[in-house]
Formats: sequence, C-alpha cells, structure tokens
Amino acid sequence: MFTAHSLLIAMMTQPASTTVSIKGSEFLINGKPTYENRFFGSKKIQGLLMNSRMVQGTFDDLNPETRSQWAYPDGPWDADRNTNEFIKQMPDWRAAGLLSFTLNLQGGSPQGYSKSQPWLNSAIDANGNLDKKYLARLHRILVEADRLGMIPMIGLFYFGQEPRIASEKAILNATDRFTDWLLKSGFSNVLIEVSNECDIPAYRHEVIKPARAHELIERIQKRSKGKLLVSTSFSGGVHPTDAVIGQSDFVLLHGNSVSDPDKITKMVKAVRESSRYRGQPIVFNEDDHFDFDKPKNNFLSAVNEYASWGYFDYRMKDEPYNQGYQCVPVDWSTNSDRKRGFFKLLKAITQGGS
Repeated sequence: MFTAHSLLIAMMTQPASTTVSIKGSEFLINGKPTYENRFFGSKKIQGLLMNSRMVQGTFDDLNPETRSQWAYPDGPWDADRNTNEFIKQMPDWRAAGLLSFTLNLQGGSPQGYSKSQPWLNSAIDANGNLDKKYLARLHRILVEADRLGMIPMIGLFYFGQEPRIASEKAILNATDRFTDWLLKSGFSNVLIEVSNECDIPAYRHEVIKPARAHELIERIQKRSKGKLLVSTSFSGGVHPTDAVIGQSDFVLLHGNSVSDPDKITKMVKAVRESSRYRGQPIVFNEDDHFDFDKPKNNFLSAVNEYASWGYFDYRMKDEPYNQGYQCVPVDWSTNSDRKRGFFKLLKAITQGGS
C-alpha cells in the first residue's frame, strides 16, 4: 500500500483519445452521440450506453484463507492473468456494440451472491489509502478502453468490502485520492458510480447510505470541477431518492430482482416523474434477467423506454467454469449460450446484426 499523496498520481499520465460527455439525455463519445442515427424498429438507440457488469476485471484476494478457492481449472489464482484475459476480450465486446462496462475498486461478490464475504478484494485500505498494484491493473484496462472508444463505469465502494474501512474520514480520503488519481492519469472516458447499491444495510458509513449519498456525488463533481460524470446506484427494483436523482449526472437503476419486464418500464417512468429529474440519461448497469430470445425481456423493456441496459451474468450452481462474468475465476470470452444470447441481441439493437 502507499500513503503519500504524491504517490497516488505517480503513474504516467495517459493522453486521452476518447472523451465521454452528456447532452440532454444522450451520451456522446468525442462529441458525437453513441450509436449515431441508430433505431431498433421505431425505438431510438442513439445516445444510449449499453453495458455489462464486469467488476472482477481487477479482482484479487489478499486473504490467504480464501485465495485458493479462486484457482483456475489449470492453475492457481493469478490477478494479472485475470486482467490480461479481460483486456484480450475487450475488442470483441466493442465490436458487438458494447460501449461500457462496470468495474469497482472493491469488486463484487466473486460467488455471484454471497451471505458472507471473508475474502479481501479492495483497492482501498482501512484508512482510505489506495493499493498501487490494484490501480496498475485498472490503469491497463483504462488504456485499452480509451484506445477502443469505450466508456468504463468505475465504482468506488461495495457493501461486501466497505465495512472494513475504518471511518467516514477514510471514506472521504479514498474518494478524494481516487478522484485525483483519475484526473492526473489523464483519462476522459470514465463514468463514476460512487457506491454499488447504497441502500444495502451492510454498508457501515452513513455518508454512503441513501440519506447522504448525494454528498459524495457532489464532492467528486466539485473536486473534478465537473470533469467527471458521477452517479450512485440503489438495489434491484428500487429507484433513487429525489436528492440523488437531482445531484446525479446520469441516473443508475438495477434490474436484478425484477422478473417482470413491465416493472422495468415502471422504474424508468418513476425516475422521470421525480421533481428533481432534469432529463439526464437513465442507465441500468446491473440486471441478472435474460430471456434474450424472447420477444419480451428486461433488456428490450429498457430500450423501449429509452434507457441504457447492463448485463449481469453470474455462474449459477453447478454450471461450468465458462459461465458468467461475475464469478471468479472468470472466463472473459463469450463461450456460453447466455453470453452469446446477450451479444447477439446487443448487436441487433445497436448495429442491426443478427
């Protein structure tokens, strides 16, 4: 770990070739709307940001008691191998129309869903200092994303790891230090999700939770002088508070736990009915419901309401290694029927492919 503030910005700055911005309800890349002039049937696609939850792209486990359970079929767990394999697949995802993916400095459950989380996967220590090796892996992914014209969405806090952070001061330290690192690194193709599902009771610190969640959004916006676009998410089926909607540059929703596609429609409409909503983009960046071959599913319901959608695929019990993008060790290829189904529909929506 390193604590000196100057070391947080010691990595070589990266000349940006990809810039994300927002105009009204549309995302723009290098000044042009995403999926420019694209319609899917009668539905406008221009300006949306299709994405996938890929939070384990920088995963490691520093707990020696749990590290061995992430072994590959052909060898021990290796954090650099994981990131290398992630980066290798990024051009294929981009070619299929994926413009964004979610990473998190504290990852997500490497089991998909977990009752307890004893592993130690965090770029943030108890005092809010940032881990150099973790940031190095993240930096490599951001370099490739910048080259490909992709827009990573980086989360700072995750409820499975956040309780290990000692104090609110440490939360603020981590927020400021990562904001500074990101700015000094020179990337302009990044969105920020302050915390993953801020309403989950496992969070320890009040500044993360719904009543105050807007404070950290505003803190990053001010510290970056508006250069970083920021939001935070709530749990599946829940729409954000008015304060969070009002402060966010884009509004995040989660579709996990939403088995009825009609509820996806209702969630989007509820955001637009908020007194604080001002027309920002609405983005689902986590949804573990599929049915990609059916005429009605959560992905299509989001598109019908002009909301971006995010694929969350975890390996279910007794499924083989190649299933899912959430469970470690991850096979980052598209070597499963579910993955292929997602990318086929994604390509049809964004490019007219079959």
